[in-house]
Amino acid sequence: MKKVCAKVVAVMALLLVVEVFPFAEAVTCNPMELSPCLGSILSSSPPSTTCCQKVNEQRPCLCGYIKNPNLGQFVNSPGARIVASSCGVPFPTC
Repeated sequence: MKKVCAKVVAVMALLLVVEVFPFAEAVTCNPMELSPCLGSILSSSPPSTTCCQKVNEQRPCLCGYIKNPNLGQFVNSPGARIVASSCGVPFPTC
């Protein structure tokens, strides 16, 4: 349990310090927008409607997040892939 809590704290801290990536004009790329998905990514629980909405909104930004050395491990994790698939969002090939 301590290990999972430490991971959650680490991921949230990481998300707080990363830059915003303006890759698409229609969306402001902000990895904090994916925070409703954190529980599903770490525990394999089904994603919420809010999570799926955020993944879909942030879809144009996912390659930028994956290429970011601070976010890549998190966004490219098996849990994140499952969340994207569950939400009907194709996982990008960057």
